[in-house]
Amino acid sequence: MKEVKAFIHRGRVVDVIHALEDGGFHYLSFSDVKGQLTALSAQEQSYSIELGERVTRQIKLEVFCEDDQAERAVQLIRLHGRTGQSVAGWVYQSTMDRAWPIDGQVG
Repeated sequence: MKEVKAFIHRGRVVDVIHALEDGGFHYLSFSDVKGQLTALSAQEQSYSIELGERVTRQIKLEVFCEDDQAERAVQLIRLHGRTGQSVAGWVYQSTMDRAWPIDGQVG
């Protein structure tokens, strides 16, 4: 099993998620994060008191899939996450040793 993790601009996340869902990927999670991507607009940037510099609001997207599907997930994220910048985000792939569902059984 693979984990594909991407850091993308907030304005691209809807298109990326829809492309992944249309591609059959259903184990998705995403969260708001702050990072160092080059902002597309002033609305994406804020000043971090903790870091003492400007940061960009972005989305961390995680996709969990079978090994043979990982390359397709990466392709979809890279295609639909484009902004016109030379670097519009980053995609990482890791191997997951095991995964367990949390079932509905109690006790």
